[in-house]
Amino acid sequence: MESVQHLRDYQAIEFRRYVTSQGERSHFVKYFDTYFPEALEQLGAMVFGQFMERDHPDRFTWLRGFRDINARPVVNAAFYYGPLWKEHRVKVNAILPDSDNVMLLRPLHADQGVKVLPAVDPVTEEHSAQGIVVAQIFAVKKGSEDAFAHQAEAAFSAYRVDGVHPAGVLVTLDVPNNFPQLPIRTDGPFLIWLGVVKDDATLDRRLAPLLTSAEKSLADSGLLRGAPERVVMDPTPRSRLRWLSDTAAGITP
Repeated sequence: MESVQHLRDYQAIEFRRYVTSQGERSHFVKYFDTYFPEALEQLGAMVFGQFMERDHPDRFTWLRGFRDINARPVVNAAFYYGPLWKEHRVKVNAILPDSDNVMLLRPLHADQGVKVLPAVDPVTEEHSAQGIVVAQIFAVKKGSEDAFAHQAEAAFSAYRVDGVHPAGVLVTLDVPNNFPQLPIRTDGPFLIWLGVVKDDATLDRRLAPLLTSAEKSLADSGLLRGAPERVVMDPTPRSRLRWLSDTAAGITP
């Protein structure tokens, strides 16, 4: 696959968890995949990936990136006041009762943001996006962000096993909401680990025990406000963030 080097370096990231109306998630996925990823990319943002949460049949989660926090209101204004959203917003909003669960984040390290994978090829990827995406969400005690991040990075190093691709570590971007038309959560700080897993066997036999061990040790650190949350998700058919081989994903062994 072609390089996507020019699509990297997004320093302001939204982790968006929507609730869809009962029985309507599959319809929302079709609307989203059809209309929105390229529209946002053309405006300078990036849809890293979009997913269906396994444990919640009405949850749709996606990640959107901006080059920096100042680009966020510019891109959002162009999109939400533009012709595409105006045409489809009534139908989409009708099946989306809750879209306010949004964390505003940044990469833990500036050069280690969410991996931007090549877009799904509609010709060669006939079975659409593969793999499983996992997010670990940690609610960190205010003032303990650096200490917890240090411990968390050490714990995350154990996840580097065959069949697992780390996809990013994000922390709360603690700035005022510069596009107040879209609410963001103010109950941080948070730290989130993201990874892509090859298949269910890899998740169950290799990664899940490591996740459980890390969650226990990090919870015992005394640096969290509550129990860690693990979110297991299936990529939608056109999600960039999905399972690819190391070569196709541009990962150097």
